[in-house]
Amino acid sequence: MKASNIILALLVLAGVGAGGYWLGGRGHTASTGASASGPADAQAAASPAKTPKILYYRNPMGLPDTSPTPKKDPMGMDYIPVYEGEDEGGDKQAGANQIRISTEKIQKLGVRTEAAAMRALGRTVRAAGRVEPDERRVYAISPKFEGYVERLHVNVTGQPVGRGQPLFEVYSPELVSAQREYAIAVQGVQAMSGATSEAQAGMKQLAEASLARLRNWDLSPEQIAALVKTGEARRTVTFRSPVSGIVTEKKALQGMRFMPGEALYQVTDLSSVWVVADVFEQDIGLVRSGARASVKINAYPDKTFEGKITYVYPTLKAETRTVPVRVELGNPGQLLKPAMFTQVEVQVGGKSPVLTVPDSAVIDSGTRRIVLVQVKEGRFEPREVKLGARSENYVEVQEGVKEGEQVVVAANFLIDAESNLKAAIGGLAAAPAGSQAAPAAAAPAAAAAVGHKGEGTVDEIDAKAGTISLNHGPIASLKWPAMTMEFKVAHAALLQGLKPGAPVTFEFVERQPGEWVITSLVPGAAKTAAKSPAGN
Repeated sequence: MKASNIILALLVLAGVGAGGYWLGGRGHTASTGASASGPADAQAAASPAKTPKILYYRNPMGLPDTSPTPKKDPMGMDYIPVYEGEDEGGDKQAGANQIRISTEKIQKLGVRTEAAAMRALGRTVRAAGRVEPDERRVYAISPKFEGYVERLHVNVTGQPVGRGQPLFEVYSPELVSAQREYAIAVQGVQAMSGATSEAQAGMKQLAEASLARLRNWDLSPEQIAALVKTGEARRTVTFRSPVSGIVTEKKALQGMRFMPGEALYQVTDLSSVWVVADVFEQDIGLVRSGARASVKINAYPDKTFEGKITYVYPTLKAETRTVPVRVELGNPGQLLKPAMFTQVEVQVGGKSPVLTVPDSAVIDSGTRRIVLVQVKEGRFEPREVKLGARSENYVEVQEGVKEGEQVVVAANFLIDAESNLKAAIGGLAAAPAGSQAAPAAAAPAAAAAVGHKGEGTVDEIDAKAGTISLNHGPIASLKWPAMTMEFKVAHAALLQGLKPGAPVTFEFVERQPGEWVITSLVPGAAKTAAKSPAGN
């Protein structure tokens, strides 16, 4: 009995000791956990910052289509996740109309930027022209009396002649009679040496009148001097070239009869020529008399002829909408032949520097001109600009961009495809540069506002052209009534499995003015679209 009591007491003591140990261990664990709760909570609070929350998924081609869950577009490309903080906490100074693209995609797209800078805009006006003789250096040889061609000294068109070189000899009864009249008048003056002064004066006037008549008939001074010296009338008279040049026209034939004023020869001095260039109407305001011009000819590709604009014609050719401009230039070696075609270049433009950007940086929609400005790495802002004068590669920016700002000069249209540029441009009026960023949900809302939804039936499909004709109901977002119209599709895969008469639900955007492109096409009855974060 005593032994059993002793064993029972030992068991009780052991139980009490085990319970105290268990209680002490639990209390130590609790105190240890309490002391470590601060770091654990800090880690738990920090972990969400390392893994941002995904707000929604956007279309990889920049179309106004978002999804709350991962999905693929018709071409099999994964939708891109948009994380919390990209639109709201990433940059407090970012405008709501900015475009954001990752650095990796910027490198893939080949985006290049260039700073807007002050420079003098120079421009080259180009025009086609033709070589023409200088009208002031064209001479016609036309006898002023009736006669016959007695002999030809130059009998070939195109033959070069020198100044004073004999061209042809003529016989004229009138010319012979005039020479004899002068000889008789001279003899009368000599015979009346003893007569009264009035008679001598009258005879001298008759002799001088006969001599003036010969001069008016273009007898050379040498021929007249020989006639005065000898008093003998010559049967023929020689006509000489008045200038060094080329015989460009010859009508004289051996033995032919000619009438007064008939042009028998034409000699052209080609040491200096004209180039008449046809300048387009929109460029004529830049061309001024006195400007230097460069002339190139296909016959001499390694040569450039320099000349000067001497006259801008006051008339415009209605058929070609061009204005003739005359360029005078020397013709050493007579390389420039009349009627040759030429290419004329005139350097024009202001000398004072203006703010410019490369012309490739401007996206012209026809109604607005947009430039993408790089605000920071991976962040671009579309700005509407006012343009001025243009040069070969640069254009003046009067409003919208400041000196030194980086503008996108390459892959700006790829940025348009990569991001929803239309939504960003649409925010230009509502969110000026420098305004606070819109909430994260505003981005999908703006994207959704660009797209339109509708229901209808397939009327006709043209897979080759990538078009589909739909008989659709009213489009509330555009205030369209029900009608049948043709759409383009973003990808040919959207047309697979469709047949005329099939009901469809579709979404579409306006890619260009008047060009409507379907981005989503679901066969069957209309389905209620899942709400995106934009609609939350």
